[in-house]
Amino acid sequence: MSSAAAEAPKSVFALAEGLFASWLVAPLERIIFFDVAFWDDLSGNAIVVPAVVAWLVAGALFFTLRFRFVNLTGFRHGIDCVRGRYSESDETGEVSHFQALAAALSATVGLGNIAGVAFALGIGGPGATFWMIVGGLLGMTSKFAECSLAQRYRRTDLSGHVIGGPMLYLRDGLAEIGWSRLGRGLSILFAVLCIGASFGGGNMFQANQSFLLLAQEVPALASGSGQVAVGLALVFLVGLVIIGGIRRIGEVASILVPGMCLLYMFSGVLILILHAGAVPAAFATIVREAFSFEAGLGGFIGTLIQGFRRAAFSNEAGVGSAAIAHSAARTQEPIREGYVALLEPFLDTVVVCTTTALVIVVTGALDDPNAGSGIALTASAFASVFPAFPKVLTGIALLFAFSTMISWSYYGERAWIFLFGERSILAYQIVFLTFTFGGVIFQDANVVLGFGDLMLLGMAFPNILGVLLLSNVLARDLARYRARLAAGEFNSKR
Repeated sequence: MSSAAAEAPKSVFALAEGLFASWLVAPLERIIFFDVAFWDDLSGNAIVVPAVVAWLVAGALFFTLRFRFVNLTGFRHGIDCVRGRYSESDETGEVSHFQALAAALSATVGLGNIAGVAFALGIGGPGATFWMIVGGLLGMTSKFAECSLAQRYRRTDLSGHVIGGPMLYLRDGLAEIGWSRLGRGLSILFAVLCIGASFGGGNMFQANQSFLLLAQEVPALASGSGQVAVGLALVFLVGLVIIGGIRRIGEVASILVPGMCLLYMFSGVLILILHAGAVPAAFATIVREAFSFEAGLGGFIGTLIQGFRRAAFSNEAGVGSAAIAHSAARTQEPIREGYVALLEPFLDTVVVCTTTALVIVVTGALDDPNAGSGIALTASAFASVFPAFPKVLTGIALLFAFSTMISWSYYGERAWIFLFGERSILAYQIVFLTFTFGGVIFQDANVVLGFGDLMLLGMAFPNILGVLLLSNVLARDLARYRARLAAGEFNSKR
């Protein structure tokens, strides 16, 4: 094949990527990432506060105060619920508390923990880690609230399957308190954004970052024909699960992913042990730079925003996605599932993301101009201790990406069915796979990451507004549950 023929696919891909960025990503970015500090836009050191990030933080703070720090006081009870201490065999639902937690984590623990953290540190510096942890802790309450409501307003469809999530609690919950028109509008808006998020952050971003790492290990794949081959292979594998119904592949991935996560965490913790002397200094750097004003107020705000933005993208607290999975858990107590769900942001962000950030800082990869960005930066950090780790990380990334895409295809399907009905589901699946292919052929990670952020974080606008309006209902339920728990009304299996 001539060099001109080999480069032809790349030029077509670049054109498609340019149109995607200018016609879709840029217009949406002006809306969802609207700078609420607009009065400062003309200053020399502008303060940029994206509307969606401010909304997520405000919502998480409100929920934490409104529900009396349930993210901290309910942590132990959440663990007890996952262990099955309060479970009964005759409860309504399709999966156990642990299975619901695992299913939701399979959609959140992924490349956001590996590549997303590296992007945050590359843009916002080590200080972004501190705000990422704070975002994770506050996000625990947002996750508690949305998953409790998902249980409260779930339904059983004609085939006997439990369905739930923001589409239902926005519509039915708000109708219950006299806001039926607003509820219908918010549920439709959420469903549209959820479908977009399943195409973007839950699909394109996963495909893009896993391919970039794969091409780094196998340079021959970086050619136009290599991109096409990898893209088609990924489309085929994902299509087998979501269209072909070969759920066995998905089940195998759900078994392998926790193993890969443990391998990743073990490697990260081992690196931190080997660099134990540098860990205290790394923490000191993270805290110091989190409150640094060396770059002015705008620099401080930028670091804070990157931390909260990556935390939200990684653990999805406040956007309502995990509520779809948790609605199927077996329980007669909606609040109980909320306690289970609040563990997610802690595990995803406070544990896994912080491990990634510390490895990048203590190994010095963040200061290495040749380390690259995104997942390449993380790979470089791990490779400084384990030279062969990028190959292992490639396998981990591919499994994480595959698991996340399967989970998000389910979320998107639920939203699509809510809008268009069961009969049109094949159309959704075809579009989903088209975006899978697009994630591989688009090489500008910022475009892919931007689209993923736009759709995923955009879900927070209708979701948090609905949860805010339903917070009094939820607060009453929580008070009753706490009183019954204190009175020993629930059977505890020790």
